[in-house]
Amino acid sequence: MAAVSLRCQLVWPLLLPPLLCLCVRSSDTRRPRVSADDDLLLPYARGHGPAHSHRHVRDCQPVVHGNATHESWPPPGDRSGPSPAAQSTVFVTDVPGSSRIVYGHMTVVRDPLGTVSVLEPGGPGGCAMRQRASVEETAGAAECLFAQNAGFFNTDTGRCLGNVVSDGRTVQDSGGMQNAQFGIRRDGTLVFGYLSEDDVSDRSNPFVQLVSGVVWLLRNGQVYINQSLEAECDKTQETGYLRHFVDVLSARVAVGHDAEGNLVLFHIDGQTGVRGMSLWEVAEFLKKYGVINAINLDGGGSSTFVMDGSLASYPSDHCIPDGRWRCARRVSTVLCVHRRRCRPPDCSGHGECVDGSCRCGRGWQGAACDTLVCRPPACGPHGVCTADGCVCDAGWRGRNCSQECPPGFYGDGCNQTCGCANGGSCDPVRGRCACTPGFHGNTCEEVCPLGFFGLSCAQECRCDHQCPCDPRTGSCNATLPTETNYTLHIAGFCLANQIITSWRREEDALRDQPHLTEQTWLIISLTLASLLSLSLLLHLPRFCRGPAAAAARFHERQDYSYVPLTDINGATSRAQADGRKREFVPDDSDSQDEVWSPS
Repeated sequence: MAAVSLRCQLVWPLLLPPLLCLCVRSSDTRRPRVSADDDLLLPYARGHGPAHSHRHVRDCQPVVHGNATHESWPPPGDRSGPSPAAQSTVFVTDVPGSSRIVYGHMTVVRDPLGTVSVLEPGGPGGCAMRQRASVEETAGAAECLFAQNAGFFNTDTGRCLGNVVSDGRTVQDSGGMQNAQFGIRRDGTLVFGYLSEDDVSDRSNPFVQLVSGVVWLLRNGQVYINQSLEAECDKTQETGYLRHFVDVLSARVAVGHDAEGNLVLFHIDGQTGVRGMSLWEVAEFLKKYGVINAINLDGGGSSTFVMDGSLASYPSDHCIPDGRWRCARRVSTVLCVHRRRCRPPDCSGHGECVDGSCRCGRGWQGAACDTLVCRPPACGPHGVCTADGCVCDAGWRGRNCSQECPPGFYGDGCNQTCGCANGGSCDPVRGRCACTPGFHGNTCEEVCPLGFFGLSCAQECRCDHQCPCDPRTGSCNATLPTETNYTLHIAGFCLANQIITSWRREEDALRDQPHLTEQTWLIISLTLASLLSLSLLLHLPRFCRGPAAAAARFHERQDYSYVPLTDINGATSRAQADGRKREFVPDDSDSQDEVWSPS
């Protein structure tokens, strides 16, 4: 990109001091020029900010302020009308008590919450990258109507100094450093002064914009510089350094507000030690024009004002490599006045952004279209609020969902018909039919089947011979409807035919099976009786002969010796008494049995 520089021409106007360099914006791609950062106006010799705590600031301030170390100004109300976002005035004025004349800009912003933003250098992420950018570059990218430099920064490293909150996003926390602060809270409240860490991190009404300066110029309409010197002076350094920062003539930048809640951006041109204003003169100038609270921002060579993307101020830094020219310094944060922006840009998805204001859709309200017109408990316990009003639970209806569905209807809005027959009632939520005794089915059109009665036909009849009962009461002395009797007649006739047919099939099956005739059974019986009689005749003589015949037949056998048990027992007794010996005499037969014989 072409480097932008300023060509200065000597002029002699009536209102400008003699030999003032009038800077003209020009482009030179062959020899790019940058600021030499030679007009430095630093509040501290080493580092930045005091080392003491917020408690020190609170304890050292005048008693009239109590424990409050900052001032809050309520939001100015709804100013989202067709009027312009801001008005900027160029002024050339003399400084009271001197022969000096200063040139600058005063910009009055009617709707600070909707049209003012703290921007990081070069855009989001600039502070994290320790980036520096000219006010023109930052303001052009953000489409600022008016813009001026804001917070301090380290000219060597580019690090942003102090607190930085940009469009609701916390960019940097100073860790409780006690320098003058300017911020805008979520509800539009303007805040000026010294903040504790709890004040900065408050989430009940958080900051959407916040930037740190040095020296509180005006507090409640009174010059507050001496008290500010006490609060912001670092005791580890020379007090005179901050005092010199306050007293020296230089280009200055400040921000404050008036009694109507308008935000006031102040800028003057100058050169440190040569022309411009001291902070005392700035405070008196702002007080004269009705400013109530104001803090000082980065000045000196950083002092820059941009209008519609173009440089409108006269920088004091010389250019490199040609010191005949003056170049705008690359700075840190920027205060940007832009057209009204909807917050959030999509109006929470419930409206459209028109001229910086959310035009809410049906059922939504609020600046961000994030609040339902219908709010609990408008819909009672049986409904919920939506953009279209109350949405009632199933079974309920009405604007506030307080009316139950009438009989025969159910569902959301009671717009569905139940269709329950025979006196059945309908569940207003699910639409299920609760049938009267004797009926069942989804629509209660079916009569209980035979043998059952009662609710849901869940009870069984207790009639003799399993006769059907009344489907409603279960009574056995019931006169069944004509259709039921006809059904029973047809069923009985069918069942009788089936039984008779089954019996006939069983008889036919038995008849077809092979079997013996009566004559055959008679012959078999007589044959068996003859055989039994013959067997009896053959065995009868044997039984008639008695035991003697049986013993004789036994002695006829040569393989055995017959010795009665009484003889054996007697012989044994006598052998024990007489001491006679006994011995076994083997038989000559092939048998291996032993035979008793006396010795």
